Amino acid sequence: MNRRLQWDIFCKVIDNFGDIGVCWRLAADLATRGHAVRLWADDATALGWMAPAGCEGVRVLPWPQDGTPLDLAAAGFAQHPSDVLVEAFGCDIAPEFIAACADAARATGTKPVWINLEYLSAEAYVERYHAMPSPVQSGPASGWIKWFFYPGFTADTGGLLRESGLQDRQQRFDRAAWLKTQGIAWNGETLVSLFCYEPAALESLLTRFAGHGLEGKPVRLLVAAGRAANAVRAIVEDKKGLQPNIGAGKPLSISYLPVLEQIEFDHLLWACDLNFVRGEDSPVRALWAGKPFVWQIYPQHDDAHLAKLQAFLDMLEAPLSLRAFHAVWNAKTAPPPTAGGPASLPVDLPAWQAATHAARGRLMAQDDLATRLLGFVAKKR
Repeated sequence: MNRRLQWDIFCKVIDNFGDIGVCWRLAADLATRGHAVRLWADDATALGWMAPAGCEGVRVLPWPQDGTPLDLAAAGFAQHPSDVLVEAFGCDIAPEFIAACADAARATGTKPVWINLEYLSAEAYVERYHAMPSPVQSGPASGWIKWFFYPGFTADTGGLLRESGLQDRQQRFDRAAWLKTQGIAWNGETLVSLFCYEPAALESLLTRFAGHGLEGKPVRLLVAAGRAANAVRAIVEDKKGLQPNIGAGKPLSISYLPVLEQIEFDHLLWACDLNFVRGEDSPVRALWAGKPFVWQIYPQHDDAHLAKLQAFLDMLEAPLSLRAFHAVWNAKTAPPPTAGGPASLPVDLPAWQAATHAARGRLMAQDDLATRLLGFVAKKR
């Protein structure tokens, strides 16, 4: 698509920053391809550390939830009405914005393409429902079509977020130099990143590392700020028996990281030998990193997330040892010490990395999410 389009992306921050993180990556990717993006968010504070430099071509605008209407004049809507609407993760676009779009469409004779960007999944339904129409039944946009757009892992889905130039950046990455900029004195330990909620099996994992590292080598654990750091500190402070084996020259040393902007989070994953990730955005970044990783999926009250996790592991063609580790890492309760928790489960880093490398190669051969979105919009316009 050669013409510069005006995109309006709407995001409600539900929990843990994955939603705003995905929306920002998409907005920035579209902007670097020459498009204009207005990102409307009910809470954009996380972007202060995720993307402190912003991105040329992206405007972040407030989406009040107290009944205050959007400031369309300040957003320049009259001069630049929407070409594409994106409601992320099932949020409902502000009604006054839809009304303004309908007025603009009557004046220009052109409707915007309306996208409902769904959650990522490897489940089979994604191919069935991707690009399905949903007629709008009422309101000022009655009769318009809203299109479901499902990110996914096959050619018949919406693809994955992958900015152009990612592979070049990875090839130029210098692990030792990056660690030095982070103030991490690396002495050849196995580097493990930890970005998690509060998994019940965390204490077992720390016990394993503190006992004999990983694969006979000491572990340096790089712990993300926030919930992961709080969870680790609570265990270390409570379990005094861990402390003699934690520290410089011991089987386990721990570095607590500051909050990282998105590009630095990518660097963290590239630097480590094993990555623990969580939520919606980071498993995709772990795939692109090409390193062994374990995913803590966001838990749902009806355990629907477990089917989603199994579909993901099937896509990954994960070996049995990696499936077993994921089952324990995502369990609601910690297993007894004799029942095969992280303290005793086998960790086969070569096999895990081989699976990640193979999946990464397959997915790199496909078009990315922004490319597929642009192609879809071009057809619908």
